[in-house]
Amino acid sequence: MNRLSRQVGLKTFGVAALTLLLAGSAAGSQQSTSAATPRAGLPRQLQEVFSQGVEALQAGQFDAAEEAFLRVLKQGGRVAFVYNNLGIVYEQRGERERALAQFREAIRLEPDYVAPHVLMGSTLLAMGRFPEAARELETAVKLQPKDPLVRLQLAKAYRREEEFPQVIEQFQVLQQLEPQEPEYIYQAGKAYLNLSAWCYQQIVRLQPTSGRAYQALAENFLAEGRPEIAIPVFQRTAQADPTLPEVHLALAEIYFEQGKKAEARKEIEQELAIVPESAAAAALKKKLDAP
Repeated sequence: MNRLSRQVGLKTFGVAALTLLLAGSAAGSQQSTSAATPRAGLPRQLQEVFSQGVEALQAGQFDAAEEAFLRVLKQGGRVAFVYNNLGIVYEQRGERERALAQFREAIRLEPDYVAPHVLMGSTLLAMGRFPEAARELETAVKLQPKDPLVRLQLAKAYRREEEFPQVIEQFQVLQQLEPQEPEYIYQAGKAYLNLSAWCYQQIVRLQPTSGRAYQALAENFLAEGRPEIAIPVFQRTAQADPTLPEVHLALAEIYFEQGKKAEARKEIEQELAIVPESAAAAALKKKLDAP
């Protein structure tokens, strides 16, 4: 895990922590993020004022920080990272529209400066403007694809939009970047569960009495260890759509576990009639036919 992600903490990173973190890491940097757009340095007489502003920001003295950054701007230090820091001040004070204006100006001056894209995306996310947040964070990921912090913020935006395949994609990339980080595996699994729940909700919304709707419900009961409740729902599934595979197989497996071989054999024959090539059904039939 890189330094930024480690300081923020994977489970608790949010716009407040993120803004202060970037204030301490990227805000004082005067190196270029791209050779094509070098970031102009501050005049020597303004460097000390700027540093005082950063120190005040990190200490939570937002009025003093604002005063310092505005002074730098008024005296000719109109460079992207100064506007970025001023945006951080406003974000920390809850003045989000003012913060967005500063981040936009930083991006206008230096389009490939990652920090204002991330901070703007995180601010929009906190404001509930999820599609806009995702767009800014997508830009940030393109600029800095190997930074876990940026991808974590983008995954958060996708989750709020219920774009679960995109959430999964981000955590798959994160797992490739840091294979030993268990949090990414956990979050990917959680995204798969969210996607599964979303799919079921869509099935019920579109066709609440369809075979798939009943099947999903029955499988849920079975996963919860309630086969007696699952049985009639599987039977209802077969009535709603007699051609669905795995329904009779599921009933056969339940009956086999209960020692009801005659019922299990009847269900497995129906399953094989629907899916003759089913290896699972053939294996269960072999068990049933065994002496």
